[in-house]
Amino acid sequence: MPVPAGLAGGLGGTAGWFPLVGAAVGALAGSVRLAGEHLLGRAPASVLSLLTLVVVTGALHQDGLADTADALGARGERDRRLEAMRDPATGAFGACALIGWALLMLTTLSSMSATHALVALTVACALARWAALLHAAATRAARTEGLGAAMQVGLPALTWATLAAAALSLGPAPVLPGLIALVVTVALAASSAVIARRTFGGRTGDTLGATVALTEALVSLVLLAAWHGWS
Repeated sequence: MPVPAGLAGGLGGTAGWFPLVGAAVGALAGSVRLAGEHLLGRAPASVLSLLTLVVVTGALHQDGLADTADALGARGERDRRLEAMRDPATGAFGACALIGWALLMLTTLSSMSATHALVALTVACALARWAALLHAAATRAARTEGLGAAMQVGLPALTWATLAAAALSLGPAPVLPGLIALVVTVALAASSAVIARRTFGGRTGDTLGATVALTEALVSLVLLAAWHGWS
């Protein structure tokens, strides 16, 4: 995934703000769901909310998810997998990953009240960006160029992002579901880092995007399960 000129040098320095930016994106998508439910009902409002999430981020994370899935499904050694990841065409594995992500997000959001959906998207999008930082900190870059190489996360930025992620998780959501969401995020980030190291030799922009997309879906699902357990 190419990096725009001038971005590579400053990307790591802004990493500490990622959870806050994610929370803002999630809150926007959740607000669309909140406003749309009264006019359209849960299902159409959830579709519009998810479209908002994708459009605002330029489908960057969905592209990473699809490319990573295609690379994981490719036969051959590490170089062959990285080559498949660079291919702009979306293969069968990538298409299945996108469909699965969209269906999981839509059914999860449609199963929540509008207020819960707003909270879930805010928390999930914040933790998803934190997960990407954890993924980046736990792996080396697989290539010398691209977004993966540009994502150099220092300890101060990671510390600030961790504090922000904890506050954004435990503030909007009840304490126990928020704690569960934090634990799940760490587990997913660690798992994605291990897979990236073993399969691709390290992180890429696509593995970072895939980590964000998967965390959004999993945290939303965990919060839904927690709220159903409380009811």
